[in-house]
Formats: sequence, structure tokens, C-alpha cells
Amino acid sequence: MKIPSPVMWARLKSPWVIHFNSGACNGCDIEVVALLTPKYDVERFGVKLEGSPRHADVLLATGCVTEQCAERLKRIYDQMPEPKFVVAIGTCACSGGVFAGNMNVVGGIDKVIPVNAYIPGCPVRPEAVLDGVVKLLNALKAPPKPVEPKPIEVKAVEAKPAAKEAAEIKPIEAKPNA
Repeated sequence: MKIPSPVMWARLKSPWVIHFNSGACNGCDIEVVALLTPKYDVERFGVKLEGSPRHADVLLATGCVTEQCAERLKRIYDQMPEPKFVVAIGTCACSGGVFAGNMNVVGGIDKVIPVNAYIPGCPVRPEAVLDGVVKLLNALKAPPKPVEPKPIEVKAVEAKPAAKEAAEIKPIEAKPNA
């Protein structure tokens, strides 16, 4: 989807994020909330925590996805306007973590919705979350450079006749055991 440049500029300079915990120990949630404290103050970078998915640009998802919340996560993702971005925060959100394999755990966030950035850790540091969101936004800022194939130089090699190759092979000499 092609976005007009003023809209993209606004989204990159002031991304509105929504936080969703899909079922975890709340360790990553505490670290995400710590971003809003004066120590880290993400609002100075233009990041605003939004309560409604209809106004959010980035979904910060923590915790492994359980069967109970998989439908809710999908519904929140569907309510977000295009273009929407998803950041999986923590080991549980990336792969299911220590809860993977339990009877009601579906797995990581990417089992239900597409994920744009993964931030592993248990729990992740607030600096890592901030760094991950900034890297995601910087990746969106720079369009991908087209890769031009390099021409391949083919050099002519003289072929040796098969009889000459056979003559060059020397048999292995057996050494007497001493």
C-alpha cells in the first residue's frame, strides 16, 4: 500500500502504540509501562500510548498467545488502520517461551497475526523495546534498495585430454611396516 508522504511522515515522527498482553507473567508488561515513566519518557520521541486500536499505528504485543485470547488479538489487529505494524516483545511473544507446549497455548504472536519486529528477552529491558520500535520506524523510512545482479565473467579454460589426466595420476606406493 502506497502511503502519501505527509501521512508517512506523521506516522514515523509520532507513532501511536497500543499495548496488548496476550497472557504472560506480566514481566514484559511492567517493562513496557516503564517506557512511559520520566526515566525513559518515550513521548519525547513522539511515541504516544493509545487506548483504542482504531487510532494506533503499532501494536506492542507481550506474552504467549492462549486459545482464550487468540480471537481477541486478531480482532484488535483487524481494527487497526492500515498500515499497521506489530512488535512482539519478550521471549513468550516471539516463540511461546516457557509456556510453549502447554495445552491452551497456541504459541508466539506470529501464529495469529503477522509480526514486523521481534524483541527477545525475559523480561526485555525498556531500552530494548525503545530500540526495537525506533529500528522498525527507521526501516520504514528508508525504502528498500533494488539489488542489481552483477555480471558474471566466464573465463575459457583449456580442457586436458582424458588420456593426459590419467597419465598424471600417480599410484600410492605401499611402505613396508617397520
